[in-house]
Amino acid sequence: MMYGYGSGWIWMTLMPVVWIALIAVIVWAVARFVQRPADHGRQVRETPQEILDRRFALGEIDAEEHGRARAHLAGRHPDQSRADERAG
Repeated sequence: MMYGYGSGWIWMTLMPVVWIALIAVIVWAVARFVQRPADHGRQVRETPQEILDRRFALGEIDAEEHGRARAHLAGRHPDQSRADERAG
């Protein structure tokens, strides 16, 4: 008589593989969670206005250049407005 020698060897063979896979998934999930920034993985990109303000705050550009660049970003070109003032 054979007691329990049917397909039991398959489970005995596969159980270590199942445990290894389960541990690997847990390690991967923990590593991914730890490395993820607070914004849940989305790329944080500065807008052109934020870059301009940061450069002005750091002293990389002066107030005049900041004003010109800000007007340019807003769609108003300071050179064009000066030409309109002279013509009018």
